[in-house]
Amino acid sequence: VPSQDGGSAAALSEAMAAESPRSLFALSAAAVSRSMGALERDVWGKLPVDCSLSPGLSTQPIWRKLWDDVMKTRPPNSENITCWRKKFLETFFSNVLHGVLDVSSDWRLNDHHFSPLLHSSPHVSQLTLCNMLQGAVELTAEHNQKVLENLAGSLRILKFQHLLSSDQSIRRSLVLLLHRLIHHGSVSQVSMYSWPVPDTVLLVLILSMSAGFWRSGNALVYHSSPCGLCRKEDKAQGQESGQEQAERGRYDEREWSNSENQKGSPRALEEAGTEAKGYRADARLNSVLCGPRSPSLRNQACEEASSKVPCDHTSIQGGSSRCISDQLSCHPVLRKTRRRLKSAVGRKRRCLRRSKGPYADPEDLYDFVFTVAREDNSGGGSAGMFSLKAAHRFRSVSTLELFSIPLTGETCRTLSNLLSSWVSLENLVLSYNGLGANIFCILSGLRALSRHSDCHLRVVRVSDVFSHMPCMELVRCILSAFPQLHTLSVSFDLKNQLEGNRPEGNPSCSEVEIPESCLEQLEIRFPREPLHTAFLLPVLKASKSLQQLSLDSATLPCSQELGLLLEALRECNPNLKKLSFHDVNLAEHQKEVLLLLQDPILQEITFSFCRLFESSTTEFLSEIINTVKRNSSLKSLKLPGNRLGNHRLVALADIFSEDSSSSLCQLDVSSNCIKPDGLLEFTKKLEDHIQQRGGRIQFTHLRLFQNWLDQDAETAQEALRRLKAVCSVVNDSWDSSQAFADYISVM
Repeated sequence: VPSQDGGSAAALSEAMAAESPRSLFALSAAAVSRSMGALERDVWGKLPVDCSLSPGLSTQPIWRKLWDDVMKTRPPNSENITCWRKKFLETFFSNVLHGVLDVSSDWRLNDHHFSPLLHSSPHVSQLTLCNMLQGAVELTAEHNQKVLENLAGSLRILKFQHLLSSDQSIRRSLVLLLHRLIHHGSVSQVSMYSWPVPDTVLLVLILSMSAGFWRSGNALVYHSSPCGLCRKEDKAQGQESGQEQAERGRYDEREWSNSENQKGSPRALEEAGTEAKGYRADARLNSVLCGPRSPSLRNQACEEASSKVPCDHTSIQGGSSRCISDQLSCHPVLRKTRRRLKSAVGRKRRCLRRSKGPYADPEDLYDFVFTVAREDNSGGGSAGMFSLKAAHRFRSVSTLELFSIPLTGETCRTLSNLLSSWVSLENLVLSYNGLGANIFCILSGLRALSRHSDCHLRVVRVSDVFSHMPCMELVRCILSAFPQLHTLSVSFDLKNQLEGNRPEGNPSCSEVEIPESCLEQLEIRFPREPLHTAFLLPVLKASKSLQQLSLDSATLPCSQELGLLLEALRECNPNLKKLSFHDVNLAEHQKEVLLLLQDPILQEITFSFCRLFESSTTEFLSEIINTVKRNSSLKSLKLPGNRLGNHRLVALADIFSEDSSSSLCQLDVSSNCIKPDGLLEFTKKLEDHIQQRGGRIQFTHLRLFQNWLDQDAETAQEALRRLKAVCSVVNDSWDSSQAFADYISVM
């Protein structure tokens, strides 16, 4: 705490100095008094930032109070915040960076010795940049070099939200920021949110740098100096390339002398003609790989490739030659000249090695080239192209998430090219990107990625409004290419009308054999498609390690379908722990519901908006309760949106009666038209059962979202108060006047 009376401290020091001999306390007090100025200047950097590291000392109340004093707002989901120190410092850094928080508004911050960004940056693990990327400009400013250095070591998650178009200077700042935080930093996740009309240049820039691609580090000038970290790498690479060039020069001299001796022979002339033809064939292949400049022609080429080879792709490393080989083997005429073409390609590479132009890379034939729109001086757009292999390869992120960002055909091809060699990628999330037919382009890139032995992809989540191919076909296509996946989620709201009559068993992917997989979690949201167990069965058979299965918005084509599914799950997936049905009409499947509830392996069962009691009798509810009471393995039962009402909720309290062997810990009764008086009656009944059991009960969590608790606030508060003495209760202040009219029928 800053000294309030410097004179008193000096007097105390003089008085203590007059005493003899001086005690250890006196010596310490004198030293502190002399250094008080420095301590005051450094106090914000040391306390309370680092005091939480002391064992046995909790600073959570201090940080909670700091939040109230400085932020003056209630944080969202405050009940889920486990570390207020981390929450405060990250929010504090972001608010200062974006000008939301005025440091002069608080006396503790209004000190010229205190740098808000510098002191909080070592504790920031995630950061969100938005709008015009003002934060990127500020962080790359010269006076914030130390801040950027701190972020390079601490930042793990970088998010972009609500971005707008930017000019060249802002993009230059963004390049410097991404280069430092990703290529030479610790950022492992890049997420982009809510970009209705994305700037193509900006989007491709973020994607390519996240994948580790950019031009040579010498082009990255930071305050008139090239990147120091890149200079070290370039120097080491330059020494290696010098040795390679010397060896290459000796090899070329031998090649040139041999060719001079054989120049006049008839065989040499024939080879020259063959080489010219091979070069022209090379150019045609290269044009196919790069794509025509016309967008319409490019789209047509992509669609044709998708229809002929839907799950194949040319990769940047390793997979390209295989793709060309496959294409050649499909045509008899080209197959005959395949060997001749390869020799011509080899000679062309040797010529390229002697070239000193910008395309001297010997592998340019197999390059992927993607187009980036760039602004010219007149304000119009022109197509600028650069090769991925001509770019430098840096460190890349392991998680890429794109939420609500429309991806055009051009952007999808760029993303596909990047994915094809993104071996460090572990998590890919594509959510509501309007892919449509471009899903085949993404699949092509993923298929190419799967050919890399060092591919790390483990989680894939794809969701959109319209599906362009049946859900099960997409699942089988992804899983057949990536049997090493741990999590696969496919979700669509509606079926594309143009594809509505497309047969489910499309031979492109649905007939592909699925190897034994490592899949542990599978989530499928059907766009009102029928759930055919026959199509799901190959996936279940290949996924012996499956632990979680979620089926959403599926229709059951016949009454036996659910029984067939349960039988398949018992036979194929003995390790299944969690099973979830959402928006699946189970009103006529009471027998199957009871079979699931008595399963000795399942630990969590969810029936969400499944109309369980729509056409049931009171006996069905009693059977559910008795079945759960006898099941000691079930830990969580979730029944949101099933029209329980008051009387069914009160009956559910018997699950915890004295004669029950249930181990149920969590119960979710959200969106079930529960009134305060019904909740209070449930609470009283639960208290009686707990008392009869001597206070021994495993029930710990109750979820009550979106119920009618606002109709009698006093009764609701009493019920919640008594419930919270028994278990953890999660609820909200939902306005029941906004409820749907069909819920009224149960009241």
